[in-house]
Amino acid sequence: MNDTTDKDGKKLGGTLTLKRPAVEQSRVKQSFSHGRTKTVVVETKRKRFGEDTKPAAPVVEQRQGFQPKPKVAVQEAPAGSRPAAPAGPAPSRSGVVLRTLTADEREARERALADSRVREAQERKRQEEELVRRKSQEERDQVEREAAARRKAEDDARHQVEEQGRRKAEEAAKKLTPRGPARDEEEEAEAPRRSSGGVFRPGASRLGAARVVKPVAPTRSKADIAKKENRGRLTLANALDEEGGDRGRSIAAFRRRTERLKNKAHGFQMPTEKVSREIVIPEALTIQELSNRMAERAVDIIKLLMKQGQMHTINDVVDADTAQLVAEEMGHKVKRVSESDVVESLDGDTDAPENLKSRPPVVTIMGHVDHGKTSLLDAIRKTNVVSGEAGGITQHIGAYQVNTPRGLITFIDTPGHEAFTSMRARGAKATDIAVLVVAADDGVKPQTVESINHAKAAEVPIIVAINKMDKPGANATRVRTDLLQYDLVAESMGGDVLDVEVSALKGTNLDKLLETILLQAEVLDLKANPDREAGGLVVEAQLDKGRGPVATVLVQRGTLKHGDIFVAGSAWGRVRALVNERGEMLKEAGPSVPVEVLGLNSAPEAGDRFDVVPNEARAREITDYRERQRREKRGAGGAARASLESMMSQMAQAGRKEFPILVKADVQGSAEAIVQALEKIGNEEIRARVVHYAVGGISESDISLAAASGAVVLGFNVRANGQARDAAQAQGIEVRYYNIIYDLVDDIKAAMAGQLAPELRETFIGNARILEVFNITKVGKVAGCLVTEGKVERGAKVRLIRDNVVIHEGTLSTLKRFKDEVREVASGTECGMAFENYQDMRKDDVIECFRVEKVARTLA
Repeated sequence: MNDTTDKDGKKLGGTLTLKRPAVEQSRVKQSFSHGRTKTVVVETKRKRFGEDTKPAAPVVEQRQGFQPKPKVAVQEAPAGSRPAAPAGPAPSRSGVVLRTLTADEREARERALADSRVREAQERKRQEEELVRRKSQEERDQVEREAAARRKAEDDARHQVEEQGRRKAEEAAKKLTPRGPARDEEEEAEAPRRSSGGVFRPGASRLGAARVVKPVAPTRSKADIAKKENRGRLTLANALDEEGGDRGRSIAAFRRRTERLKNKAHGFQMPTEKVSREIVIPEALTIQELSNRMAERAVDIIKLLMKQGQMHTINDVVDADTAQLVAEEMGHKVKRVSESDVVESLDGDTDAPENLKSRPPVVTIMGHVDHGKTSLLDAIRKTNVVSGEAGGITQHIGAYQVNTPRGLITFIDTPGHEAFTSMRARGAKATDIAVLVVAADDGVKPQTVESINHAKAAEVPIIVAINKMDKPGANATRVRTDLLQYDLVAESMGGDVLDVEVSALKGTNLDKLLETILLQAEVLDLKANPDREAGGLVVEAQLDKGRGPVATVLVQRGTLKHGDIFVAGSAWGRVRALVNERGEMLKEAGPSVPVEVLGLNSAPEAGDRFDVVPNEARAREITDYRERQRREKRGAGGAARASLESMMSQMAQAGRKEFPILVKADVQGSAEAIVQALEKIGNEEIRARVVHYAVGGISESDISLAAASGAVVLGFNVRANGQARDAAQAQGIEVRYYNIIYDLVDDIKAAMAGQLAPELRETFIGNARILEVFNITKVGKVAGCLVTEGKVERGAKVRLIRDNVVIHEGTLSTLKRFKDEVREVASGTECGMAFENYQDMRKDDVIECFRVEKVARTLA
């Protein structure tokens, strides 16, 4: 038994044998910082023959002692200590383990080989494509080189022709120029420069210096040659040299002359033919714009205008007639355009009959106030809108869509109050059928007649709905008879006007009313093209605090889609959202569909048309034109030419008081109705003047405007923000809030009537006849009178009448009965009276006593 030792002489233990061990061991010594070492024992297993019949590829594994892994036993021995003897035979020094691959490993290896083959195929394909690309690039480069060679040959040929022409021009110049010694010397000096491509010395060419030419002898010295070489430079010494003689021609002048001669030799002349252009001339443009359009100099245009007696500068604006005269005088053709051309093509072409499709009818509910229009619509829609209306009256236009068994119907509800005339007119303009609601117990009223006139002006058929048939005093026959005087003859009386007796409260005959509406729509054969740009009418507009400007529109043609750019009056925007009357978001709205549109830059006017345009530039162009037209229209009234009649009316109105008012409302239609109602208030002494009206809440700028103009701020269904309230309180501006229009009108009437001078009303009290006049010392004249009629009161107004002519009017200062002062004297009683500051009283004069009362005035 011999113990084995390692190379360091340490015993490892074990018995020597010829049998190959199954597990071989080896040790690895590791060194660390600060002198630390560590010995790691590595065991490697050998594959035994007979375990696996399939050949296995050897796998090299190496494990460190501090990372134990399966199938490898690692032992770590501290430095300097003897490692424990392994249980198996002695280890091998190779540290290599050959073992059989498992099924997972073989599958992984096959996948790796397959991926490698795919990558190789992709690489070969990429190389082939790169080769094709390089070949095509080389072919293109070859074509470009050949083209460049051809261009170079053409340039060389052209340069050769130009050089020959230049030489001929020089020869012609030599023949025309007198020769002399100085000229020969100068040409000899310039010859090497011309042969080198015409490059001159920088100093001479940049300064344009003229050379000083001096006569020289046939034999020249070095100094003369140096002087000759430097003669082209213009220096201070050369300029002040008295012996230098006259200066010669400059190089630039010689070049210009040579160029002229060369052009003359080749027969080349500058084109002088006038180019005639077609000039588009708007209604007004500046002289600079006109010159740019004609490609003419602005100076020539100004000269032409000066010949005609007009003095202008380049930035002056000329009218279209003047611009046309100038353009035609300069030989150009003129095409006149107008600013209104930008809105002429908005409606587009007429739709072809095969593109038209049926659309729902648009029905407007019209009638007198409190005749049940909104209640009737609520009964049809099965809603309760009227309960939310302030004062129980409709003050906005509402648009709704009702789904019936026979199809959709779009309803527009209009106010019936007398102040909302323009709203009713807009409702009639946008409608296909007008439903005239008349209360059976009230009959035809003023707003009923107005609604009839609006419907006739819009040329729409009328269906009469006789409402409130459930009331005891209902009389439908009286309603039909009253309508005869307005050319509305019911079918029951042999006419062509459809009428239905309904009850909104009980829901009677509502289905018959809907059937009548759809029957009338079938007769009208309503159609529209949904596959085109949208267009329609703005029914209502408002400024919402959270959503911004919101417009309620009725689509009349085309389909309005999310993201469309459209214009409405002087406002434009991109459709950000489409909301129906139930608050649902829509992606698009077809013909006869009422929707709320969000995305405008400002609130449009109610009644404006809206149209979809292709881009933002077109939208801005249209809105700018409409805004200019609106400003000009507003300023036209003040700039009107004065006439004698207008001057007289202005003089009559100069004494009228004005009641300034600032109106802010929730929607555009209400603001417009309030302004129209306020303008009707007043008389020959006072009138209401609306300083400003708009939609939205009351802001601080509104308070500032009211303070500057002394106006009263009226808020209709809106409120003032915190800053506006503080500013109004600080500046003493009155802000009033209303939600019913007739309350607002009544308050303004009362406020305006308070500024009127009160009416003086005279009341007769009595008469007295002077019996005798007494002259009392220190008192003056006192009249002894007999009261003949009524009574006489002290302090009352009196008139002194002589021969039926009023001599004096004043006040009683003294009224005595015997010697006592009394307040009044009855008829048939004698008394003494004296006037204030008046003594001319005579016997038989009559004294009339009366009282003056101040009565507050009112406005009708």
